[in-house]
Amino acid sequence: MLFWIITAEIAFWIVIFSGLYTRYILKRDKLSIFLLLLTPLIDFALLVLTAIDLKNGATATFAHGLAAIYIGVSIAFGKSMIAWADGKFQTWVLNNPLRKKVLYGKEKAVYEMKMWGRHLIAYIIGGILLGLMILYIGTGEGTRPLQRVISGWTVVLLIDFLISFSYVVFPKRERESL
Repeated sequence: MLFWIITAEIAFWIVIFSGLYTRYILKRDKLSIFLLLLTPLIDFALLVLTAIDLKNGATATFAHGLAAIYIGVSIAFGKSMIAWADGKFQTWVLNNPLRKKVLYGKEKAVYEMKMWGRHLIAYIIGGILLGLMILYIGTGEGTRPLQRVISGWTVVLLIDFLISFSYVVFPKRERESL
């Protein structure tokens, strides 16, 4: 199962790089959009492979849970990951560095809480997928690895919330010039 997760991640970045290369180097915008729209198909393929693996009698493992996390994160953060890759492509390949605005105060707090909101969306999607896997497998010892994934991810989500919320309570301030 881990092989399929790694393959999906590699395919995800190959499709994104291909889409950006097609947009900026080949100047084929429609083909570029088509390639970038393939990223959800990679998630769907991973979902199908996970279901097939479990249907064929595989014992649920951390890797099955990781597949659910991967899909949730990919859906919730996909657009921002593509935007990040676009900026890096323009900087590294086109030698056109984009100026990144550094956020402070309320803007930084709002940004961090939005990112936590995306994490929450990823958690909900991944949690639903994990819950469906548990229902599919049934109760018992076989679902223990999936339950541990949910428990661990819950802790990570809460820590992320505390860190994100800390920017509301303790806003990031600009450093004073000397």
